Amino acid sequence: MLLTADSHTASDINLIARFLAHEQIQNLPSHPPVDCIIICASAVLYQAEMLFRALESRPDLAKTVVLCGGIGHSTPLIYEAVAKSTKYHAFAVEVVGLPEARVLEKILQRYFGVSAITRAGSEVLIEDKSTNCGANALQSRKVLEAAGVPTPRTCIIIQDPTMALRTVTSFQKTYSDLETPPKFLSCPVFVPQVQVMASEFQYLVGGVSGSELWQAGRFFDLIMGEIPRLRDNEAGYGPKGKGFITHVDISEEVENAWQRLENVLGNRR
Repeated sequence: MLLTADSHTASDINLIARFLAHEQIQNLPSHPPVDCIIICASAVLYQAEMLFRALESRPDLAKTVVLCGGIGHSTPLIYEAVAKSTKYHAFAVEVVGLPEARVLEKILQRYFGVSAITRAGSEVLIEDKSTNCGANALQSRKVLEAAGVPTPRTCIIIQDPTMALRTVTSFQKTYSDLETPPKFLSCPVFVPQVQVMASEFQYLVGGVSGSELWQAGRFFDLIMGEIPRLRDNEAGYGPKGKGFITHVDISEEVENAWQRLENVLGNRR
């Protein structure tokens, strides 16, 4: 990786990563049934796999499942992830040009028991227009309403762990006009952590190969870029800024960790 690997820097990275993942649900398969699960597509296909496996074993986990994601600047990374995958590379050519949600749909249809899932009463909807967190929320609401799905009381959000907190707050903002909005819960599926091995940072994520995760530089850019967005000031996305999300409390501990990393990364970013 690109940083000087030491335990203090690893601790700062891990602290910020835990904060951003906003892990409210640790074990999806054992969670009580909810009205809706929305998965926002990402290049880390492991999340979709874990969701689809959970639905295979427990089709009653959600009344409605929304596969969410259009075509945006990160979409080529999903095509690349499919091409590199030992499981899915056989249909890599077919997914090029598809919206992200349609890529997940192909994986669900080809490799998992979608018929059994839907026969058991779980409806699968596709939202393939959104290109960012805010649009994920707006377009998902439109898709649910167009399908005649009542406003969910409980909704699990699965998103790239580096963006999970912001995505949940985007959904909260989108439904803030309702007297009784849904209860949104973040399930990142895993929380990225790093450790120092042989003078390098290595991912420490059970069940996931490092090759399935982000390249080092992208991971650092993602976590470092999130904190300024989450700040509730003129430059941030909160109510005092762009108004894209609800207010987020960022602890002094997280801010200090971010500043230390910014000092180290400043020369390359």
